[in-house]
Amino acid sequence: MDTLYSLFIAPFADFGFMQRALIGSLMLSLGACPIGVFLMLRRMSLSGDAMAHAILPGAAAGFLFYGLEILPMTIGGLIAGIIVALGAGAVSRFTIQREDASMAAFYLISLAIGVLMVSIRGSSVDLMHVLFGTVLALNNEALTLIGGIVAVTLVSLAIFWRALVAECLDPLFLRSVSRLGSPVHFIFLGLVVLNLVGGFQALGTLLSVGLMMLPAAAARFWTVRVEPMCVLAVLIGFASCIAGLLLSYHASLPSGPAIILSAGIVYFASILFGTRGILRARIIHHRHRTA
Repeated sequence: MDTLYSLFIAPFADFGFMQRALIGSLMLSLGACPIGVFLMLRRMSLSGDAMAHAILPGAAAGFLFYGLEILPMTIGGLIAGIIVALGAGAVSRFTIQREDASMAAFYLISLAIGVLMVSIRGSSVDLMHVLFGTVLALNNEALTLIGGIVAVTLVSLAIFWRALVAECLDPLFLRSVSRLGSPVHFIFLGLVVLNLVGGFQALGTLLSVGLMMLPAAAARFWTVRVEPMCVLAVLIGFASCIAGLLLSYHASLPSGPAIILSAGIVYFASILFGTRGILRARIIHHRHRTA
């Protein structure tokens, strides 16, 4: 029992920074993982990565003027993310270019601007902090911000759930029977930006999308229904955060990459052993052949 306590409970019981890291990462999973499910179902998985880069110039602007302060960098990242999301969405709606291409163009420009802005004032250490974050350095201000983002996300999902599901299945049908089609799309993009900004506080711009997408992708191998998929994605996110923080503590590894690596392990396990995974499909195929 002492060994189990020292391995799994003591790191969180004895250290305040581990407690704050756990609370922050669990809250991030609660808000970001369902958003990741909808991104995946919309075949917009790479858009999450693009928008994670898109918040960089705004965060860099906050850093340029105020240093590594949470509130200015968050507000800057939120503004930049919204501009890129609305801009890319508008280009895809009103021109011949598809959304993936417009999003790629916007995010590449944003990434270049952000890196240049950080480089003007900061060092390579500052740039690494902005890109990869540090979940073990979360303070009460950051936890409050993440909690607010999660609350807005859950309330918005509850209000627009049916419209979001309908747009995943048949966006043209939704637009033909309801005026919510285009507004829901932009609301959803706003939620993506919000959660990426929240994840930026803990994991940085590059790893925040990992917590959003990997649990969602893993959950897809276990169920086809949206509601269970979202719940399972959140549970996988919880498990990944706990395992990643423990791995980081005991093996002296960077906490953010350890969390994403834990989620990656669950993803590969789901590919093999999920109810819709490779082994299950081979077993069913073999039974059909022998029947």
